[in-house]
Amino acid sequence: MPVCFVVIGGGPAGVQAASTAARLGAQVTLVERDVVGGAANLWDCVPSKAMIATGSLVALARRATVRGLESLSPEVDLELLGARVREIEHKLATSMTEQLLSQGVEILAGTGRLVGPHRVEVSADDGDLRALDADAVLIATGSYPRVPDWAPVDGKRVLTTRQAYPPPEIPDRLVVVGSGVTGVEFVHMFRSLGSKVTLLVSRQQVLPQKDPEVAAALETDFLESGVVLCKGARAMAVEHTDSGRLVVRCEDGRVVDGSHMLLAVGSVPASGGFGLEHAGVEVNHAGHVAVNQHCQSNVAHIYAAGDVSGRLPLASVAAVQGRKAAEHVMGLHSRQHRHLDYDKAASAIFTEPEIADVGLAEAEAFALGRKIRVTKVPLATNARALIDGDARGFVKIVSDPSTGIVLGGSVVGDRAAELVSVIALAVTANLRVLDLAESLFVHPALSEALAEAAE
Repeated sequence: MPVCFVVIGGGPAGVQAASTAARLGAQVTLVERDVVGGAANLWDCVPSKAMIATGSLVALARRATVRGLESLSPEVDLELLGARVREIEHKLATSMTEQLLSQGVEILAGTGRLVGPHRVEVSADDGDLRALDADAVLIATGSYPRVPDWAPVDGKRVLTTRQAYPPPEIPDRLVVVGSGVTGVEFVHMFRSLGSKVTLLVSRQQVLPQKDPEVAAALETDFLESGVVLCKGARAMAVEHTDSGRLVVRCEDGRVVDGSHMLLAVGSVPASGGFGLEHAGVEVNHAGHVAVNQHCQSNVAHIYAAGDVSGRLPLASVAAVQGRKAAEHVMGLHSRQHRHLDYDKAASAIFTEPEIADVGLAEAEAFALGRKIRVTKVPLATNARALIDGDARGFVKIVSDPSTGIVLGGSVVGDRAAELVSVIALAVTANLRVLDLAESLFVHPALSEALAEAAE
């Protein structure tokens, strides 16, 4: 008899797990209550990056003179932009659904919950109730935006990130609360679309978890483009005024006004309401399902992947977790098997300029007292960057001085999310800086900066 594998949640982790297990011969049922692709398609990665791409195009048009053109002032059509976002979501969801169906995966539209260690109950959208027996279960239910008690979210003037794809209107003056990855992406997006933006930074730098030099480069760009940075400002209340404006009050007494406010203050794991307690699955104080290197919970046949697992909240990581969980379910861990190394996951921030990093960071190495070699090349010396009229940023590579093995790196600049992939491969495969330096890259290309930084 084939292994019966039930996946609750059809985001990146769930889709990859279902696809992998089906290819390996399992009988797979995927339960998803919204759309195949999950939050990554509906509210997070895809729609936000689609809007950022539009904003970047607007920004490029406004500085067309750098490429020898007359300056342009394009207007944003929210209706067209919304239609474009929905079209992209539909195409991706359709292609993933068709792939899963072709592999024999049964897709149930509804909400799944555990009612016992090996039993899942599905409340279908049409009202039917169905029970599924499972040899193994994957919880891939994702997360949702955290909303502080003081923030009266209404979806019109006070928004969470998921209410901004696109927003009801382009804000005149937007106050963004939260200066992590999501917050700075929204600053870039709305600034590019024409909003005047104020960013409340609760600490003393944006992107507090990132390399200070990387954060400083982004802050410089924000300030040059007119973004107001309020550092050390922790929001505590928001009020509607008689004039229709908003007033955001900070703990230190500062007051910031705007037409709209956007919350980007983290997320909460979606672990409640799925019957985990009926199967004995434990969650930690934050609501995450703790997992081991195989993505197993404390109950061996119940797995968790994606945001709900409390690991790196990246769609790329979720997808690999889903694959690893499915491989473990199907017994592949008994063969040659590489565990997922979260320290080697590449990540990107789609601001302008883009920011991407992977592996050991310079500041982290110094904190650990580890000896490293750091080499940096500014894109101002790169021919392709000059041709494109955007030479902001740099490439930085961190390596072991005794072996030359690449330990990590950062890229700030155009197409950083693509360039960092080369460094990520080097980190994963334990390549040396010499391997990068002697690679024959295309000329003229931004990737040449990688070889220069490795010399």
